[in-house]
Amino acid sequence: MAKDNFSFDVVSEVDMAEVQNAFDQARREIGTRFDFKGTDTSIERDADLLEVRSASEHRLRAAVDVLKEKLVRREIPLKAVSEGPVLPAARATFRQTVHINRGISEEKARELTKFIKGLPVKVQSQVQKDQVRVTGKKKDDLQAAIRALKEHDFGIALQFQNFRP
Repeated sequence: MAKDNFSFDVVSEVDMAEVQNAFDQARREIGTRFDFKGTDTSIERDADLLEVRSASEHRLRAAVDVLKEKLVRREIPLKAVSEGPVLPAARATFRQTVHINRGISEEKARELTKFIKGLPVKVQSQVQKDQVRVTGKKKDDLQAAIRALKEHDFGIALQFQNFRP
């Protein structure tokens, strides 16, 4: 990379400490709220996966809403959260998984690079593991690329890091 090139990285990251805080708050609220009493509603966490269980489908949806509310309050974008289907579980209960998406998948990275190549600015993009590096000779071109990426909906939460000469 030449010295006169500028670059930035497009990433999709989630602060897992904030996810843990939101999880703890949701679990506490579900344990104390009157409308969840006697419904055996619970939330479990395993790395990037949260599992919500309840005796009724209605209470399950309410518990997922509580969890989403806590995530939003902790500034976790809902685009970084994907809900699984509501499934019947043992003893006439229901369960649903909520996955926290981190990193940019290969498919999304290809979609990002294709979008960047279609922009009217002179920048290059390169996939690097779970992020996309964008380089260009002018800072203005890179800023235009960031603006265009922010305006387009890719279905994932995007952040821009390491904007540097």
